[in-house]
Amino acid sequence: MTHVIADDAEALAVARDLAGEFAVEAAARDTERRLPGPELDRLSASGLLAISVPREHGGADVSARTVAQVFKVLAAADPNLAQIPQSHFVYVNVLRRQGSADQRKFFFGEVLEGRRFGNAQSEAGTKHVQDYRTTLTAAPEGGFTLNGTKHYSTGALFADWIPVLARREDGTLHVAYLPRDAPGLTVVDDWAGMGQRTTASGTVLLENVLVPEYRVVPHHLTFTGPQLHGAFAQLLHAAIDVGIAAGALDEAVEFVRTKARPWFESGQDRAADDPLVIQRVGELAIKVRAAEALLDAAGAAVDAARADLTDDSAGAASIAVATAKAFADPVAVELGSAIFELGGTRSSLEELNLNRHWRNARTHTLHDPARWKIQHIGRYVLNGQLPPRHGLL
Repeated sequence: MTHVIADDAEALAVARDLAGEFAVEAAARDTERRLPGPELDRLSASGLLAISVPREHGGADVSARTVAQVFKVLAAADPNLAQIPQSHFVYVNVLRRQGSADQRKFFFGEVLEGRRFGNAQSEAGTKHVQDYRTTLTAAPEGGFTLNGTKHYSTGALFADWIPVLARREDGTLHVAYLPRDAPGLTVVDDWAGMGQRTTASGTVLLENVLVPEYRVVPHHLTFTGPQLHGAFAQLLHAAIDVGIAAGALDEAVEFVRTKARPWFESGQDRAADDPLVIQRVGELAIKVRAAEALLDAAGAAVDAARADLTDDSAGAASIAVATAKAFADPVAVELGSAIFELGGTRSSLEELNLNRHWRNARTHTLHDPARWKIQHIGRYVLNGQLPPRHGLL
């Protein structure tokens, strides 16, 4: 039976409890590439995956700020488990924005019962990340036919429903919500990245998949006016990176306290009393706390824009999220490396698997380049230029 979470406070409390459970075997799951099926079932049963369902449909409809904090807490424990439902929340949000009344009623009901959305979005070998070649063609007997190949399909292997981005004959972008067992749909567990090993971000093959019209949402309409689709999606990615940094700092501090040796020139008996170690931990803590503060401010900006959506408020939200992510990405990578700087030679032992923090950070931060976010921030601050409307900002 799936629990229904009532409000923001309960969502955060449940996230903290689950994070404590998920952290226990996070390193072992990574080492063994043990896919987190049981953990995802716990996540579904907890009700956390339904916290963004609107209240009129029975959900808690928590703030974007709270959703980001939930992701940060989960990512600090295991960023693989945090990344898997990122697309789930994004495609719940697509339904809020462009789904029909019947589509929202049906799919929000599914989410409240613990069903999971995956994703089949990115494609490899195309001109750029938004060059989608998957086709959604009108079928003679009604509905549509889907054909294409998707890569980096995080969550698809574990999903009940797989939202697929595809283009109609006129080039417009749509989302088709497919059941995981749809004939012609194949999910391949072939993800072999150095980090985020247990996200199963593999390939989805689509061969003449029949899609009824009532499962297709006109996603291209999202970008015809002020929108928060990109800001919300990027907020969750930023939260994962902030969580990775926070988790790495926590583990580094614990290692210094309990296992590391002081450098002999410090004259101290404990590494935790070494003044240069203290200095470095202080520097790193400032960066992590700053990343957390920027994430919280970004979530608040998204919520403010939701309450009064205009070009200006949507632009401000996108810039706030871009600022948080542009800062958090290098901090997460730095923390993943600094754990060895602080821990010394012993921390590099393979059996400890402390390198997973750096591998996870370096892999996840490749999702989209922070350098372009900095460009948009600069144009906004210097010239008042609003950021473009797309799903990566």
